[in-house]
Parts: sequence; C-alpha cells; structure tokens
Amino acid sequence: MGIVSVPVIAGLGTAQPPSASQDELWEGFFAKHFSGSTRALAERIFTNSGVTRRQAAVNPLLEDVSDWPTERRMRRYQVEALPLGKEAVGRALTAAGLDASDIGMFIVCSCTGYATPGLDILLARDLGMAADTQRMFVGHMGCYAALPGLGAASDFVTARGRPALLLCAELTSLHIQPSTARVDTQQIISHALFSDAAVAAVVVPGGRGYALREVASVTDTSTADHMTWDVTDAGFRMGLSSKVPQVLSRHVRGLVDDLLARYGGTSSDVDGWAVHPGGPRILNVVERELALPPQALAASRATLDEHGNCSSPTVLLILDRLSRSTPPPRRVVMLAFGPGLTLYAVLLDRQE
Repeated sequence: MGIVSVPVIAGLGTAQPPSASQDELWEGFFAKHFSGSTRALAERIFTNSGVTRRQAAVNPLLEDVSDWPTERRMRRYQVEALPLGKEAVGRALTAAGLDASDIGMFIVCSCTGYATPGLDILLARDLGMAADTQRMFVGHMGCYAALPGLGAASDFVTARGRPALLLCAELTSLHIQPSTARVDTQQIISHALFSDAAVAAVVVPGGRGYALREVASVTDTSTADHMTWDVTDAGFRMGLSSKVPQVLSRHVRGLVDDLLARYGGTSSDVDGWAVHPGGPRILNVVERELALPPQALAASRATLDEHGNCSSPTVLLILDRLSRSTPPPRRVVMLAFGPGLTLYAVLLDRQE
C-alpha cells in the first residue's frame, strides 16, 4: 500500500460582476421598492447591514427583475453564471498550474439557479475537460455548500489520486421579490445583505497550499424552519428567523472544539478564521462563543463590507483574502451555516 497524499487546496480563483455601493442601491432602487412604514425599517436595516458595496450580475439600478416570473429568471441565470464561472475556474486552474483536462472530478455548488444541461456540463465542455471527468452538482444547500463541496473534492482526491475542482456560483440578484409581495423583516434583511460571486478551488494530492485535514458538521433539525429558500412563481424567496444566532450559539463552540481536539489543538492555535458572514450578528455570536480576539474575524467582516453575503462562495472569498495576507495564516478554520439548521467546519493547515 502506497503512502496516501493529503488533499491540498492548490489554487483559488474569484470572479465578481460589477459592484454598486449600498447607498446607491438604497437610494436608486430599494427606497422606492419598499413603501409606507416599511421604508423606515428597511433603511435602518440597510444602514446597519455591515455592507458598503455589493456585486450584481443583474443590477436593480439598471434592470428591475422583481416582477419577472421564475422561468425568465432561470434563463437569465444560465446566461450570467456561465461566463462568471468560467472566469473563476480559469483563475483557479492557473493558480494551481493545471489544465482543465487534468481535472478528475468537477463539483458545482449553486442554489440560485437551475438548468439542464447545467454549469457542470457546459463549463466542462467549454473549458476542455476530459470526457471521463466525473461531475457532481450540489443544489439548495445554501450558504454552507462550499464546505461539503470541499469535503467531496477531498474524498475524491484521496481515493483516486487525481485533482478535483470545486466551483461555487451564486446570482442572488435574480431573486428580488415583487414590491407587491408580502414584506417582512426577513425579506428586507435578505435584500440588504445578498450579493453575487463565483469562486473556484482546485484540490490536488499533496504539494503546496492548504491541506484539508477534516470536514465536520452538526445539524439541529429541530430548527429546520429557521432558514428557508422557497421556489415561488416570482423567483426564490428567503426565510430567515431572528433566532438563527441563538441556534449557532448553542452549537458552534462544541463543533470547533471537537474538531480541533482531534488534532491536538485548541482555538488559540488557529491564526486564520474564515467565518461565513451571514450578517453582523452572526459574526458577533461566533466571536463571543469562541472567545476570539478582536481582529480574528477581520477578514470575514471586510468581506461582508466589500462583497456582501454571496451565499456559498463567501467563505471561499474569505479564504482567498486570508491566503493573500502577509504572512498567510498557518492554521485556518472555515465555518459556514445554512438551512437545516446546519453548521459546517473545515480545518486547514498550510503546507510549503
């Protein structure tokens, strides 16, 4: 039996559509989209969102999709997501020093659009992946999908000794709800936070980069109604309970402590934290429960500020930011949360 190489993230690639400031989005669109007494509440939520700029493949300042039927939104998803995904994948492959034909498994995560043939097939064709490249599409996991996606890529690399490629691509801008729809605080929060992006990660057997030590998760199914993503006739509608931070506070410390303990470590050994910024309250809860120093979540807060909540690509955007810092962190914990209510964690160690 040969020595099994540890799977390593050898390259990351990011792609974002054009951005607009939060103030521009409020003044130019959402201030008119919300009416009556709701407008004052919405303005407070937008102001306190922790977001300064966001990206949109379909910018509401230029094109209002809020009255589009779901079918039209899905057709537009394919048009916009394909070039964005191609850009992210191309950059990740270049960073890893690989060609598309080297990839043995291609995993795509997205919960904001569906079509068949999907991004996995069309990108494999356009980028020149081999005919025997295996593919997996992960849908409707939401904001935490990147981490089980990394887990699947890691398992493939370990089992087959071949590179795997993960792409997370989300176009939340396609799901602005009609002005006539029922408006509640949950809906306003989602319109104030969400953004578009694509991030790709190449995982290879051994070498330089971030070694994937383990992927761990916990799901509290008693709170399954706290976070929902419903397909409606007018796009996908977000449901987001104000109780989500309370659920995270019950589970996040145990998840992280148990993961680190299996490798003889504690949170004090971690010098890089990539925590999905579901919103400012989420980051505050994680910081408090893990007793983190003030600067520990700086990269997560900066990503929220500059990019908003991009759903599944966001935690990879934070990892990319951390990896480009000087010096890059040696040990990283990635955390992301989503429907279930589910918490995922990944432990990474840097290899030179």
